[in-house]
Amino acid sequence: MPHVPLPSADDQPSAHVRSLAALGVQRHYRNGALLIQEGETGDSIYIVLQGRLRAFLGDGSGKELTLGFYGLLDYVGEMSLDGGPRSANVETVGPTTCSVITRATLLGYIAAHPEFALELMSRLIRRARLATESAGNVALIDVYGRLVLLLNQLAGEPDGSGHRQLTERLTHQAFAQHLACSREMVSRLLKDLETGGYIAVRERWIWLLKPLPARW
Repeated sequence: MPHVPLPSADDQPSAHVRSLAALGVQRHYRNGALLIQEGETGDSIYIVLQGRLRAFLGDGSGKELTLGFYGLLDYVGEMSLDGGPRSANVETVGPTTCSVITRATLLGYIAAHPEFALELMSRLIRRARLATESAGNVALIDVYGRLVLLLNQLAGEPDGSGHRQLTERLTHQAFAQHLACSREMVSRLLKDLETGGYIAVRERWIWLLKPLPARW
């Protein structure tokens, strides 16, 4: 999506997540393994112990829209608690280890620790808000505008020259998946920004050299 969920203080893993992870079955996955498929039913959630997961939507023709990335002690799949179909696809990004928690185990843990239900509810609300924001961005902001949002969200702190390195090294295809556009469009926009002196690519890392123009 044109937004990468960045962790806030409320998103940091709690003792409950660590305790819940200890109740699950550890499973190891290769890069690109599809853990959750949109539209299917499932009764498990996945807590990341090592590696990363990517949640995304697909239209069946190869076009994808990235909803977010999830790392250490993040969890996915909780939307299946209502027994309905999965709302998105989730795949591994690199070799990944997860603790797989069944719905029965999760409900048992909530019964024993009801305060965790509030934590889970807060996480669901935040993700719903992010999804609404992302949908609005796709509908109302053009591709270049979404690219500017993404680059600024990924940019780290400025160095002594005021330049900011991105915290993620994304391929043009990954950018396209974030922005719901073609890889060719991403390549053209990034090349134009590089030619204009707004960005630079150093050892495959993108640097922001100066504020990006609001329109292109």
